[in-house]
Amino acid sequence: MSPFAAYGLYYDLIYRDKDYPAESEFVHALIRDYAPEALSVLDLGCGTGQHAIHFVKRGYSVVGVDRSEEMLAAAERRAANLAAGERADLSFCAGDIRNVRLERTFDVVVALFHVMSYQTGNDDIAAAFTTARAHLREGGLFIFDCWYGPGVLADPPQTRVKRFKTDGGSDVIRLSEPSLHPNANTVDIAFTLLVDEADSRRCEQIEETHTMRYLFAPEIELFARAAGFDVVSRSQWLNRQEPDLSCWNACFVARAL
Repeated sequence: MSPFAAYGLYYDLIYRDKDYPAESEFVHALIRDYAPEALSVLDLGCGTGQHAIHFVKRGYSVVGVDRSEEMLAAAERRAANLAAGERADLSFCAGDIRNVRLERTFDVVVALFHVMSYQTGNDDIAAAFTTARAHLREGGLFIFDCWYGPGVLADPPQTRVKRFKTDGGSDVIRLSEPSLHPNANTVDIAFTLLVDEADSRRCEQIEETHTMRYLFAPEIELFARAAGFDVVSRSQWLNRQEPDLSCWNACFVARAL
């Protein structure tokens, strides 16, 4: 089952403050630096399509892949608002990034918003790297971000509560309760969503647990090399500084050999 089976219905509400334009511009700048002729992008774990749509608006032809039917449905609804020319450069399909094969190659593969950290086992991570390499031409780029191990251990995750309100006036409360597993380099996040429907007396409770893998630069280099990549850049997410103990989210650029 997708880890976003029910949670995905409220995904865009929960992350409505996420700066997709700035994130897409950051990745676009990396592409311009390391593969300035790139025209096509494969978005692995595309979610509701927000990064993909911003890439299309920057002139790329984009294919988005996700295993959540709920997320893909939201992506298709969002894409319907694009101009006809842009819509022709964007498509979505269902698939697991560990084994999907589209029988074509791209200039760039991206996996954004911690998609690689959802690959919790060594075999999962290796398979995701293999998928990326299988869809890249020689010299193409694999750009991804992940939970950065040194930052996670220096500042462990805490229980958090956030409140939201839907356009229809319903109240949504999200409780996030993490459990750190240092010997597995993972964190289980138990999400509880409480949805108070504005037009009824019904209160819905949704519970899902998402397991995240935090990663370290040496193991990323090892996985990358085994799949046929050379890591050419690592930085903090949304800036070009070297990742450090204050950094929870790191970005890596790997070139297909």
